[in-house]
Amino acid sequence: MILSNEMVGKRIIIIGSPGSGKSTFARKLRDKTGLPLFYLDLLFHQPDRTTVSNEKFDEELKRIIEKDEWIIDGNYQRTLPLRFEMCTDVFFFDLPLNECLEGVTSRIGQVREDMPWVEQKFDAEFRQYIIDFPKDQLPKIYSLIDQYKDKRIITIFRSRDDAEEWISQER
Repeated sequence: MILSNEMVGKRIIIIGSPGSGKSTFARKLRDKTGLPLFYLDLLFHQPDRTTVSNEKFDEELKRIIEKDEWIIDGNYQRTLPLRFEMCTDVFFFDLPLNECLEGVTSRIGQVREDMPWVEQKFDAEFRQYIIDFPKDQLPKIYSLIDQYKDKRIITIFRSRDDAEEWISQER
């Protein structure tokens, strides 16, 4: 069933730790709503494992958020305030650290539409980023949530089951 525009906005951000289930949820939400989905990892990472400059990333992000409808999957803390300002809805995955680490481990070797390459191993630096996510990223995210709680529809998932239950509901 297609979600009505009254039930979910037309400019949605999906944020949370890597491995929490953001991209899986984003695909399901895209399929249910028909809204275009943009992965920030695809804007930032090149197939040769290099990255684009902040300027190029910002230009592409600006091009996306100027559209009337979108789902944007990814954190990229530096640009999160802008996305909060422009979105109608926020879906935040605040899952336990061990579930996020398991989520990343489970996708090693998998082809994914949200990445320009197949991860062959769990990179130590990336693993550390996830371990540090609760202390380095969560306070900033919760600050933005607090700032926008009366201006945006904010849904916080504490488990993948919560997200699956939400997306499975008929609206």
